Amino acid sequence: MNDIDPWLWQGRRRRLLAHMTEHGGGIAILGTAPERERNRGTLYPYRADSYFYYLTGFTEPSAVVVLIADEMPRQFLFCRPKDELKESWTGYRFGTEKAAEQFGFDAAWPIDDLAKKLPELLAGQAVLWTNLAVDPDWDRVVFDALAVARTTARSEATVPQTVNELSVVLSEMRLIKDEHELALMRRAGEISGKAHQAAMRAAASGRFEYALEAELLRVFRAGGCQYPAYPSIVASGPNACVLHYDVNSRLMLDGELVLIDAGGELDGYASDITRTFPVNGRFSGAQRDLYQLVLDANKAARDEARPGQDWNAPHTAAVRVLTEGLRTLGLLSGELDDLIEAAAYKRFYIHHTGHWLGLDVHDVGQYKIDGKWRQFVPGMSFTVEPGLYIRPAEDIPEAFWNTGIRIEDNVVITETGHEVLTDSAPREIADIEACMA
Repeated sequence: MNDIDPWLWQGRRRRLLAHMTEHGGGIAILGTAPERERNRGTLYPYRADSYFYYLTGFTEPSAVVVLIADEMPRQFLFCRPKDELKESWTGYRFGTEKAAEQFGFDAAWPIDDLAKKLPELLAGQAVLWTNLAVDPDWDRVVFDALAVARTTARSEATVPQTVNELSVVLSEMRLIKDEHELALMRRAGEISGKAHQAAMRAAASGRFEYALEAELLRVFRAGGCQYPAYPSIVASGPNACVLHYDVNSRLMLDGELVLIDAGGELDGYASDITRTFPVNGRFSGAQRDLYQLVLDANKAARDEARPGQDWNAPHTAAVRVLTEGLRTLGLLSGELDDLIEAAAYKRFYIHHTGHWLGLDVHDVGQYKIDGKWRQFVPGMSFTVEPGLYIRPAEDIPEAFWNTGIRIEDNVVITETGHEVLTDSAPREIADIEACMA
């Protein structure tokens, strides 16, 4: 990250400042995520707040960015100062001078000066842009600074009377990925796809789910991903019908399928891939039929990913293919359009076909504008993930029982259509069986 040109971060902050100027100007204040204790003497691995990281590129804890939109826009950072003793325990710190230079700020100050300087910066500003009602500790920082500013401001000085939600404008900015972001997401997708290949090769009857999880984590880290983007799901047999199962402790048995939903995070950007495959390397007849149906739905959904198409079109296409296939297999009966209108497929398919993807696995951005599905434009990235989950029931043939199948890919809208970022993970039946052979 240290080789990134500060213009990348400055450019995003300038875009935000321009928006602020068009909507009353004012001051924007945004803090990063706090460190969290895991248990006595240890912390969870630190992850910067996504909004903060998007604007700054700065990944250290205890930091706040301040932007002022007036005649002379200014960009400031509060962060931890250099401290050789503490760095000998917890690692390198940029410090104020290096942070300002590296990430393109006009100035940087020690975080301990925030309580003193923030009221001074608030004075003279009519509008405050920040995120409230998310973290009580952050709310207290903002409200305390406002209280001091109102108490100490000269009679003629303005103190913010209007508060705008900063996440609204930042979410729309983050929804359209730039080339730097897409390069990271392509690489994350490639690494994660190779991790799925390794998990396929490691599968065998009599192994535990966590053995495949270990393969995923190994390849993520070996490829350069700093973390898994979310807790990996390795769900064999009936566990595959639990959408967010992540215990990963069951013994896998011959003749079962295993569903893996896992992706690596590279420099903050997530990959999110799901593949389903037979523990023994060969699909049975019923498994093959259901898998091919979900794969056909995946393809139909991806075909709808193009500029000008609306967000819900991939889901609509997937639902139609799945419903028709469930009729063919005898799991639903009735007229196709009637079944779709009645949402009969929801017995076996209970989630949407995708979500935005980026710095967050379920990334930010509205799905509807003025009550209508928003249209795709180049730079939007999202998942395509149809599935079927069939539990035992008297009216279901036993060959289908305890079968969960999901096939999830990551795509980005281009000028002419879409790009799939996760082709390195096999999805065709023949390719999966060849990978596992």
